[in-house]
Amino acid sequence: MEAIYLRLQLIKPAKRRILKHIESTLIAAGITKIAGVDEAGRGPCAGPLVVAAVILKDPFAQDLTRVRDSKELSAGLREELFEVIIEQSLSHSIIEITVEEIDGFGLHKSNLEGMRRAINSLSQVPEYVLTDGYVIEGLATPNLAVWKGDQVAVSISAASILAKVYRDREMARLDLEYPGYGFAKHKGYITRDHTRALGELGICNIHRKSFSNIAALINK
Repeated sequence: MEAIYLRLQLIKPAKRRILKHIESTLIAAGITKIAGVDEAGRGPCAGPLVVAAVILKDPFAQDLTRVRDSKELSAGLREELFEVIIEQSLSHSIIEITVEEIDGFGLHKSNLEGMRRAINSLSQVPEYVLTDGYVIEGLATPNLAVWKGDQVAVSISAASILAKVYRDREMARLDLEYPGYGFAKHKGYITRDHTRALGELGICNIHRKSFSNIAALINK
């Protein structure tokens, strides 16, 4: 455990061939409760940030062979894998960070806080935590920040799918609450249609007022 803990560092894609599967190294060392953590929604100017954490029963189970970075999968396959991941998990949690928190504390700080909340909300205490690109300061559990982790660690990929599907569903719900913006389609990202809607309708309650394009509309 100590040797692995001392290797806490950002692992870059160039080392993928050496790592192959990060979980394999941890499992070989007797560490089996591995939590993967990832988020969805850093880039959009509207809607919540969603963070998911998951401890898989077996990262290499046959049912999980199609698990990849959520961005590499179709919406239909993500929906299918969402249920598979939950079935194959020892524990999972999904946390929403509100627009108010993002505006009040900043995106990066809110993201780290969301990761801490997601991990602390797990029903099982992980022995090790793998995150996608960000070290979680102040976390008692040893954690490894993996650069492009959702592409090299199954547990992080699984968390990315949980976060993405949950957020997409939430944006579809918010599309009904705030019609005309097209949230179900663009999920709050800046697109031509979203920009046009902002010009016609102005901002709404779920727009992130700390983001430059939204702040510019407020300060007109």
